Amino acid sequence: MNDKAEKGAMQVDVQLVRDLAALLDDTNLTEIEVEDGDRKIRVARTVSSAAVAYAPAPAPVAAAAPAAAAPAAAPAETATNAVRSPIVGTAYLAAEPGAAPFAPVGSTVKAGDTVVIVEAMKVMNAITAPTAGTVKAVLVDNGQPVEYDQPLIVIE
Repeated sequence: MNDKAEKGAMQVDVQLVRDLAALLDDTNLTEIEVEDGDRKIRVARTVSSAAVAYAPAPAPVAAAAPAAAAPAAAPAETATNAVRSPIVGTAYLAAEPGAAPFAPVGSTVKAGDTVVIVEAMKVMNAITAPTAGTVKAVLVDNGQPVEYDQPLIVIE
């Protein structure tokens, strides 16, 4: 290993990098850096500009929309029973293309049932129903980018 280090090659512990990436997902951090002697590994994710575009977008639409339409859109965004994304990623409503959706509107789910998958950094994260109930609304499209804490599905 010293011969390789002297030539400038670094031995990368792939499992450590994967573990650090998983830790990013678990803790919702954007960057982790680890030092071990003269070796330093930094794992970071970038927050897409869609995060900025997502938050302001409903306000202009609601302000321009008729007064009757604004209250209809507000409950879905602020619903306390909305299942929210714990991470930034891409939402998938089914296990694979062409498969039946996990939780279509009107379906009954049990606590712990997978209702959406959010892919982040090539890792598929199952998002589960926190309680049993009926799916009242699906707030994202299949393959849509989602932000941290974005409402995905409403279960009542």
